[in-house]
Amino acid sequence: MYNLYIMQRTQIYLGEQQDRALTERAARLGRTRSALIREAIDSYLAPDSAERQGLARLRAAVSEATGCAAYLPPGEDYVDALRAADRERATQLDARRS
Repeated sequence: MYNLYIMQRTQIYLGEQQDRALTERAARLGRTRSALIREAIDSYLAPDSAERQGLARLRAAVSEATGCAAYLPPGEDYVDALRAADRERATQLDARRS
């Protein structure tokens, strides 16, 4: 049965060895060359498992660290205070220049 989705046609150049290996593998697997190329592209574009594992470890570490320094003000308040100090300093520098 045919898949009912639209495909975009593209053209690629393969080296002689690539062409031969692709043709042999397609015949061995009973699949088309195009299907193998699409599968290879999907595999290449999918996030690799090491990347997913690293991201999972990072998220776990951030979650574990959340709230560990309860004595510090919330990040939003800290940033607001820094920006207010920067505005005050800019105002003072402008006053000196005038």
